[in-house]
Amino acid sequence: MCNIGQDALTTARYAGTCSSTSPDEPRLNQDLYTRFACVLHFMDTHLDEDLPLSRLAEIAGVSRWHFQRQFAALFGLGVYEYIQLRRLKRAALQLAFRPGQSVLDIALESGYAGPEAFARAFRRQWGQSPSGFRQSPRWHDWHYTYLPLYTLRNRHMTPLRPLQPEIVERAATPVAILQHQGDPALLGQTIRRFIAWRKRNQMPPSTHATFNVLYNDPYTTPAAQYRIDLAVACPPPVVGGDEGLVADVLPGGRYARLRYTGPDETLGAAIRALYVDWLPYSGETLRDTPLWIERVRFYPDVPEHQAISDIYLPLV
Repeated sequence: MCNIGQDALTTARYAGTCSSTSPDEPRLNQDLYTRFACVLHFMDTHLDEDLPLSRLAEIAGVSRWHFQRQFAALFGLGVYEYIQLRRLKRAALQLAFRPGQSVLDIALESGYAGPEAFARAFRRQWGQSPSGFRQSPRWHDWHYTYLPLYTLRNRHMTPLRPLQPEIVERAATPVAILQHQGDPALLGQTIRRFIAWRKRNQMPPSTHATFNVLYNDPYTTPAAQYRIDLAVACPPPVVGGDEGLVADVLPGGRYARLRYTGPDETLGAAIRALYVDWLPYSGETLRDTPLWIERVRFYPDVPEHQAISDIYLPLV
């Protein structure tokens, strides 16, 4: 359980969101990881605020004189390095996928006094200016820079709340899909093409649902074999244009539907928990079709911890 001392936020707010490491580790280490996982969660949900060390150390329940060293020893990142990575990741996605958002607004949201300081930090991180990244992102560098961040958050922020999917029946859904096959580091390029097609065909997320069909895990699959389909609800016919979208159908039938709220880094942990913790005891049998998710609320339109995805696990 997270201890946040005299902070106005209550400990109960964090119950169920902070996790420990594997059960075979010493109990002391589990408690330590759990308390510091609460710090990660707090930083993620207060990314736009000042985050003084004294406040973070209080949440961890450790002396402020030792907090920084313990954080770095546990996670392999300095506390302010972690905060900067989180903020610059959001900024990069806003630059790439939200062309109507000004660089100045993105800089201010990222905690910088102005575009010059933001540009210096951004260039140090990526070797590109914010405007250069917006025009032509170096997705490969971006992806592999954030792999350690993905590993850190996926390991230490797995929810402990019991999974409670609901069994639902869905009708078949006609969609237009854009397949991404190959290196997951280049998925950002495919997403930009997908967004461009939707804008040209006037299919915003507010009126046309967005789906991802997940064939395998980008972090455990050889890059050449990785596949994900980006899909939008769309009745036929589909005119794919230069982007290459084609008509398809999300199969109807029975599904276990689990609503997941939070960042994509821990979405995979929720999916694994469905397979490992829920399915064996559910009495259900999987259908021979890939699982898919519906994107209900999008990051970076909302903060990562407020993004909502409905996971659909196909059942016989």
